[in-house]
Amino acid sequence: MASRRLTSLCIDAATVTRFVARPASLSALSRFPHASTRVCRNGVSMSRVAQPKATPSQWYSTRSEENTVPGSKIWGFKEMKDQAENHETRTDIVLVDVREPAELIDTGKIPGAINIPITSAVQSFHVSDQDFEDMYGFERPGKDKTLVFYCKAGVRARSAAALAQHAGWNKIGEYPGSWLDWQEQNGPVEKLSSFSSSKKND
Repeated sequence: MASRRLTSLCIDAATVTRFVARPASLSALSRFPHASTRVCRNGVSMSRVAQPKATPSQWYSTRSEENTVPGSKIWGFKEMKDQAENHETRTDIVLVDVREPAELIDTGKIPGAINIPITSAVQSFHVSDQDFEDMYGFERPGKDKTLVFYCKAGVRARSAAALAQHAGWNKIGEYPGSWLDWQEQNGPVEKLSSFSSSKKND
């Protein structure tokens, strides 16, 4: 089904980096609830195919001592592993990987996790259910679900949790150790073969 056309909102990489470092300021971006937000350089949109010289992980995933999002539950490796091993039956909890698709291709992801990249998360929690499904190829988790976010080192996860909370998802969690901790502790990995693994219409 064709979705209604979204207005394109162009945000430069430096702005996104600043917002990711300060989750509270992300609420300003939600003033454009029907906008398709794209990361740009010098006001020029970067295509999904073209990759920047500085990878998204370099932009966002650096360790930080800032507090987590108020009301967000902190998850550790054991809890994440238990959820990963039981994700097919424990459907009230959804693990959300907010890294970029290219990162998932390189490393794989935690079994059962869905991928909502931080660069598109701004509009992802505000567009209609149909628009979300058109964007990602799967249904958006309902607001009754618990969303647990992770990235490479925890920074993007914290920002995504703030975005979801601001959009009305009250059951949120973060895995501060994120992929670096998961990999270090030899957590199970679900490998992906291409970008189409997480999107049906690219």
